[in-house]
Amino acid sequence: MRERTQILIAGGGPGGATAGTLLARQGFDVLLLERDRFPRYHIGESLLPSLLPVLDAMGAREVVERHGFVRKTGAFYGWGGEEWSLGFDEPGRPAPYSFQVIRGEFDHLLLEHARRQGVVVREGTRVRRVALPGGRATTATWATGEGHEGDTAFRYFIDASGRAGVLGARQLRTRRFHDAFRNVAAWGYWRGAAPLASAPDGAIGVFSLPGHGWFWAIPLHDGTLSVGLVTGKRSFQGAKERLGSIDAVYHEALGDCPQLAAMLAGARLVTPIKVESDYSYVSRDFCGKGHFLVGDAACFLDPLLSTGVHLAMYSGLLSAAAIGSVLRGEVDEAAARRFYQTAYRHAYERLLILVSAFYRIHDGRDAYFRKAQTLSRRDLRGTRLHESFLNIVTGIEDVHDASEEAVDVLHAELRRPRQGHRAQGLGGHGTSQMFSLPTDPRHAPGGLVLVLDPYPRLLPAP
Repeated sequence: MRERTQILIAGGGPGGATAGTLLARQGFDVLLLERDRFPRYHIGESLLPSLLPVLDAMGAREVVERHGFVRKTGAFYGWGGEEWSLGFDEPGRPAPYSFQVIRGEFDHLLLEHARRQGVVVREGTRVRRVALPGGRATTATWATGEGHEGDTAFRYFIDASGRAGVLGARQLRTRRFHDAFRNVAAWGYWRGAAPLASAPDGAIGVFSLPGHGWFWAIPLHDGTLSVGLVTGKRSFQGAKERLGSIDAVYHEALGDCPQLAAMLAGARLVTPIKVESDYSYVSRDFCGKGHFLVGDAACFLDPLLSTGVHLAMYSGLLSAAAIGSVLRGEVDEAAARRFYQTAYRHAYERLLILVSAFYRIHDGRDAYFRKAQTLSRRDLRGTRLHESFLNIVTGIEDVHDASEEAVDVLHAELRRPRQGHRAQGLGGHGTSQMFSLPTDPRHAPGGLVLVLDPYPRLLPAP
């Protein structure tokens, strides 16, 4: 194991793999320590279209495309007595699809891609503690599954260790929970389910339950349907005491959801029911001197809008841009930290507000759309009512806020042709249209904007 590295990352999930890949592709020395050995099981299978430009920046788009995951072109909502669909592939949408993935396979693809890009990956190695002399992260103590221990010094540390939170939760202890979202998720996998009628191809189904939660239904490329129940902790415990088992709680709830029950009428449950406490939380600070918290290490949000991987990869991208820009001397560390804290926290809080609105189940679709419009910084009064909602639930609004498209107009050095420059957008997929300059400099996080071409970096807002 190395005794020193420029960037040390704890955790090899989507957030850590994204940050590591983007930094290694810029020539930085990156060491990633992962507690488990991949592939490993993980929930959180429905992804948002915002991952497309991030995959392009990582050079990983084709890797994911080739794997054969289900293409998710929209979402179906059976919510509060209403039914409606949203299509990501509507004319003019910047990213027409995402993926429904088996997370063990998806995460493994990203981690192996990180290796190929130059990240030194050590699986079966857990970061135990981070030294913070004078409040600055400097050295990590690690241990392997075989009993080896040691220390590695670094310039920057990225805590991508998930909900365990090796630095943010265990040492800094700045995490606080949202009492309103103390939920429990119980899920299993079904085979032989009927397709979701009148829904976009590969769509996730989201179904509310009268008074006590909701279900997800996610089609996967192995032919199974992931079906999960989310309900309040007290409601779940009370039902379990009344019915005697978790399986009974799950199946009784299915009986309260006729749309989903109809899809499963001829199907069979092929796995045991898994359960996880779904406590939403947020850290007071998402970064500090010498360190950045990425993904679930910083915050976790109720899975209603499928935002987990979006927040992980988005924050991985932001952290890589911030660290790389500081190491190249383009911005000072304090400014980069302000950018990261502002951009990531705003993305989280906006989604939190929208999820909270959704839990007012009977407010109705148009109420959720109007709430989304109030959360958008762009003037969309002349567009379709659902446009702001669609921008937020696909993750596109977050990318708009942090980044910009017209760099070639504003920064002369980017107008000159460069070897390997792809004018059609990142990876030739045309996703550059997802990035637009904040029209008001006050909206630029920390006075900086994110640029992805030719690599992720921060530039002063014009």
